[in-house]
Amino acid sequence: MQFIKPDINIDFIGKRMVAFMISSVMILISIGSLILHKGPQYGIDFAGGTLIQVRFLSQVRIDKIKEGLKTAGLDNFSVQVFGDLKNFEYLIRTDKSVMTEEGFSHLIEDALKSSTGEEVELRRVEVVGPQVGKDLREKALFAMFYALLFITIYISGRFELKWILSGVMAAALMGAVYFLSLFNVSIPFLITAAVIVSLILFWFLGLKYAMGAIVALIHDVTITVGIFSVFGKEFTLPIIAALLTIIGYSLNDTIIVFDRIRENIRKYHKNPLEMIVNRSINETLSRTILTSLTTLIVLIALFILGGGIIHDFAFAMIVGVLIGTYSSIYVASPILVVWQSRFKKKNI
Repeated sequence: MQFIKPDINIDFIGKRMVAFMISSVMILISIGSLILHKGPQYGIDFAGGTLIQVRFLSQVRIDKIKEGLKTAGLDNFSVQVFGDLKNFEYLIRTDKSVMTEEGFSHLIEDALKSSTGEEVELRRVEVVGPQVGKDLREKALFAMFYALLFITIYISGRFELKWILSGVMAAALMGAVYFLSLFNVSIPFLITAAVIVSLILFWFLGLKYAMGAIVALIHDVTITVGIFSVFGKEFTLPIIAALLTIIGYSLNDTIIVFDRIRENIRKYHKNPLEMIVNRSINETLSRTILTSLTTLIVLIALFILGGGIIHDFAFAMIVGVLIGTYSSIYVASPILVVWQSRFKKKNI
């Protein structure tokens, strides 16, 4: 089955300013939502506290569950339905790390059974201390930052043969961030500053392919995080795993297009770069769309049938695949054209 004709010629590059405006609006909405909500809504993994998942044999009222929890000595908690309504499962969260000694489970079960009049099953209890949650947040930020720097080395080496230059730059940035972190400088501030410095260095050192790839990845992660903030979804360790997976997926798409651009520059070197980039995107369009569609089929199945535990992970991946496919076409590749128009260079 042929979804896209081989001779298709959509003017993607000609619409790059429109795409840049759409991306800018999505990024501004994402940042605005994060500011409004005072950052991401951290789950128990990052915020610390206690999470309890319970299951009843029939529907119960949430206010009855709250009465039982107060009887058990819990306070500052929230209760919400978990998964399908027909499963009668609820998640209980409190911002305090409750000691879960041997009698804790029986205490909760008895209190809920008494307040609701229904049999209750304690499915899981998770406890994370506030310091552990802070450490996990910092490690998650470092993981994404280091991933971006190693990607920089790979892209610069593969497409521009600047292994040493990119390696020295990445090592200097990693060393500076690590050294400053020893003086209790805010890790989010350090990472943000390092990313901005990285983009400035890409521009002045001529690491144009790396800049295109990294800007697209930052674009994807920012919008995905923003959508989570807009919908009020929690950030947990599985979501960080999803973000790192999105980085890898989006990078793969970008590399496919960059490879074709490099081949076509050699083949059609007399043509304008804008035409070469646009031709390359069209030539890889079929593969890009088919890869995204097959991936989305699996993710949608996970989202619908995977249950509550994997629901947010699948949601993040669906958003990331859609945004990543868009950025490979409308963000990463057009940056090469913007680069040429800025420096008036024919040879790229």
